[in-house]
Amino acid sequence: MENMEYAIAYSEVLEILKYISLDEYSKIPSDKIKMFEENAIKDYQFNYNPNLTLNEQNVSKRAKAIIAILFRDYWATDIQREKIETKQKYDRIKIEDEKKEKYNPDNIFNNRKTENVETVAEPVAMIEYRESFFSRIINKIKNIFRRK
Repeated sequence: MENMEYAIAYSEVLEILKYISLDEYSKIPSDKIKMFEENAIKDYQFNYNPNLTLNEQNVSKRAKAIIAILFRDYWATDIQREKIETKQKYDRIKIEDEKKEKYNPDNIFNNRKTENVETVAEPVAMIEYRESFFSRIINKIKNIFRRK
């Protein structure tokens, strides 16, 4: 299922890359383009309209993510790249903090609803242990053999 989603995304990316300038296209390494072509679905039909934005079209989330990575790695200026990386780092830290808050063992046990249950101690009677007749005889015989 996931490989199929990536294959569809690669097909969409290849279709979108047909509409960028040759100068921008040449910045992408040929091995990346080759990987997209090898893993894309050949008979998948995707119509890209260059007059609309990616959000206005039926582009998969994975294809949008791949385009964003291509922009960050190959087309962005140094200032844009630095801003993107800072934003991504901030988002990762925020997600990790949310996970820590959500799955912190202290919070898990502290947030439980405690019910006030009164426990009443019942008197427990002591049971007197008495050896049975046979066990006393066996113990006496064992003691005789131990002494010798």
